[in-house]
Amino acid sequence: MSFDNGDDKRPTSARIAIWLVVGGIGAYLLISGILGILARGGA
Repeated sequence: MSFDNGDDKRPTSARIAIWLVVGGIGAYLLISGILGILARGGA
């Protein structure tokens, strides 16, 4: 899988939206996992 990054243009709004969604899901999973570990291990 190779991406052509020959043209150095600003990313499209669709690509930004996709990255925001993917990043949001990843951040949610990461934070919920950390909170779960802290809640189970702590208090």
